[in-house]
Amino acid sequence: MIKRFYRLRADSAKVSIAPTNYRGWSDSIVLSNDKVEAIAVPTIGRIMQFRFAGEGEGPFWENTSMFGRLPSANSWDTPGSFGGDKAWPAPQSVWNWPPPRGFDSMVFTGAVVNGQVTLTGPVDSRFGIRVIRHIHLHPTEPLLQVTTTFEKVRGTTSRVSVWVVTQLEDPMGLFLPVPGRSIFSRGYQVLGSAPKSIGLTNGVISLTRDPASSSKIGNDASSLLWVGEQSVLLIESPRMPGLARNAYPDNGCSAEIYTNPNPASYIEGEFLGPLISLAQGDSTSATSLYTLSRRTEATAFEEAVKILQVE
Repeated sequence: MIKRFYRLRADSAKVSIAPTNYRGWSDSIVLSNDKVEAIAVPTIGRIMQFRFAGEGEGPFWENTSMFGRLPSANSWDTPGSFGGDKAWPAPQSVWNWPPPRGFDSMVFTGAVVNGQVTLTGPVDSRFGIRVIRHIHLHPTEPLLQVTTTFEKVRGTTSRVSVWVVTQLEDPMGLFLPVPGRSIFSRGYQVLGSAPKSIGLTNGVISLTRDPASSSKIGNDASSLLWVGEQSVLLIESPRMPGLARNAYPDNGCSAEIYTNPNPASYIEGEFLGPLISLAQGDSTSATSLYTLSRRTEATAFEEAVKILQVE
């Protein structure tokens, strides 16, 4: 799957990048090609949508009650906060709740340089880390590439992992492949509450959102798949090979799926990088690739088998 990552080529000029007012955020930036568009919102430090060109809706979940609002210390008083795609430090156990403000709940800045959009956050007061997100859109394909970097600016050494969280609409199905030599005996582990609908068939974990209760699982995969009624979103982020299990947060997880109960009907596709000890001047990065496509198979599971290339 990781072979599908690409280098941005000289024809990046085919990507249109323009200012826009998105959902009341006047500093938003839209990247578009002939197939898809992505909307970055510096004010809230997020990629708020990735969708087919000319279509109003997309797979990213958006909290309508937060449209146009500024981030604040109590942003997470509203379930789900803003929605979209963001980055946190892992493991969560070192900060518990709410998320550290420099990562989530403070204004970022946006810039357009060399055919990409860059979102830069403030230095978080607790971790002494700044988040920088480089956002590329492929010039001709429905592919979005995001590289998230944590820069250690001040303070004592922090051992953290880059944790990218994508909030998505309630799907027809969620799928997580089991690597051939998974470190998990049953292909995954439960993180909190187990999904009521979970299944494992031919190396593919499947689940759906329970409207009555939350759930979370994780494993050592490098991809996960969201399947909607008409579209499919594949998210990939390569797991570093050869590392010990304890090099990753959450007992070795690199990919996780969280499902939220009503009334905020979203799920989260999450990827975690290896834990790195950052001293002042150090940095660590993780890259994610988002591929949007149309449904072609009769069932969500058949779609997963085709795209995840599981026999």
